Amino acid sequence: MTAVGETGDVYTDLGEFLRSRRARLQPEDAGLSSYGGRRRVPGLRREELAQLAGVSAGYYTRLEQGLSPNASDAVLDAVARVLRLDDDERSHLYTLARPKPTSRRRTPKPEQVRPGVLVMIESFGDVPALVMGRFLDVLAWNPMAHALLAGHLDPTAPSRPSDRPNIARLLFLDPHLRELYVEWPQKARATVADLRLIAGRYPGEPELSRLVGDLTLGSPEFAKLWSGHPVGDCGGATRTYQHPLVGRMELITELLVLPDDGQRVAIFNAEPGSRSEAALQLLAGEWSADE
Repeated sequence: MTAVGETGDVYTDLGEFLRSRRARLQPEDAGLSSYGGRRRVPGLRREELAQLAGVSAGYYTRLEQGLSPNASDAVLDAVARVLRLDDDERSHLYTLARPKPTSRRRTPKPEQVRPGVLVMIESFGDVPALVMGRFLDVLAWNPMAHALLAGHLDPTAPSRPSDRPNIARLLFLDPHLRELYVEWPQKARATVADLRLIAGRYPGEPELSRLVGDLTLGSPEFAKLWSGHPVGDCGGATRTYQHPLVGRMELITELLVLPDDGQRVAIFNAEPGSRSEAALQLLAGEWSADE
């Protein structure tokens, strides 16, 4: 199955997710004795997981194949317990096991940012802020977010749906972002984990399938991470940046989820009185001088 198909077939996603989590555990980890001969695949076998979850091997096999869309809370909770899923992974399991019915899709309208949200991010002044769409497109950014993340791009690009930057594309395919994030591997994994959650919420979305396909073909790092099925909500984090104009900064990122439309606002702050705050102020001065 290609990576594009993964986002279009939620049942395939469910099977691949469960197999990836079985592969993380050995029988000894789950309190079972290892038995008989070499194991053809790493981790728990289906029948071992079924035994520990208290269901038949046949039922669990059907669940992993996407043939049990009415699995009970008790069964899903038991599987999650055996696989030692964290809260994000457990939520993702429920999303994949109980996909929302899909209807015939019309050509979607380009995402738009509400006028009040535009006013809000502009009001932050020297604090970088941007708005991300459902699939990580940059729908709007204030001048400081543009200066921080992508000063080499046209500042008006987010206003044109055909030219909008996409955070995942930039991270994996743009050398500037690879150099900007000092801990690039951690940021890359967090982005893929976030994209996996998004894929579970929006099965079969052509735009998302194209994004995953392009990234899989264009970035071996993305392809490897995606195949591992990391899952995690990309919430607040402190990250280190090596900016080409002002040097190293540690910035705290907070994400605000906007109601109803799946969009998120990312805000980048420095600790008050820190060297990072001074660097951010220097960036504001440098950028305003160049305009």
